[in-house]
Amino acid sequence: VQLQASGGGLVQPGGSLRLACAASKFTLDYYAIGWFRQAPGKEREGLSCISSTDGTIYYADSVKGRFTISADKDEHTVYLQMNGLKPEDTAVYYCATDNGPLCTVIQDNLQIPDFGIWGQGTQVTVSS
Repeated sequence: VQLQASGGGLVQPGGSLRLACAASKFTLDYYAIGWFRQAPGKEREGLSCISSTDGTIYYADSVKGRFTISADKDEHTVYLQMNGLKPEDTAVYYCATDNGPLCTVIQDNLQIPDFGIWGQGTQVTVSS
């Protein structure tokens, strides 16, 4: 299993970006995929996750209503559409596989230790 995140860049506040997480073949058939971010000096934060079975989706409160996760199994890619970006969204964004087909969420938080395979990260900078 391999993951590669891309699509980051510099965007003005209020702007949009679409991140892509390209996975090796069949990964999306067996593993839930999550998106995370880490800003300098802060802990890694779970943002969103999509299950591989029924497409159940999780969003953290910090991105709910602004970010949309989707999966294209034919293209082996999971996308994170980010709208209404704010300076506090500036971070390195990562995708990762959960340890099974469902997103591991406890008390409304993605369980980061359950995500075993990580992509290399893509920088998102929101600044005017």
